[in-house]
Amino acid sequence: MDDEDVEVIEVSVPSKQPRFGFFAIIRQIWHEITAGIGIWGTFRPVIAMILALVPFLYLGQHFNRNHRRGTDFFLLQIPLSFTLILWVFLYVWSVFDAWRAASIIVSRKS
Repeated sequence: MDDEDVEVIEVSVPSKQPRFGFFAIIRQIWHEITAGIGIWGTFRPVIAMILALVPFLYLGQHFNRNHRRGTDFFLLQIPLSFTLILWVFLYVWSVFDAWRAASIIVSRKS
């Protein structure tokens, strides 16, 4: 082989490791926990579900600013109270719907 056919590649290696400060690590952990949407975006569906667990009032719907749906569910429970099975279904659906609506709000804002 001739010296003209040999290709020389130089690799530079940094001499120092990058230093991460305590606050940079905490900031990264916080970003991973909240998925980048902040503490309110993370806990909004949970708070909506907790409020929806209060029976008869459908507060989860009002929390998500779905006042019409909350009022409709409230008025719909009056005839459903005669049939306990349908009222339980409406109650469980309201809890699920409050969580789902809050998740949709968070996903649209992020």
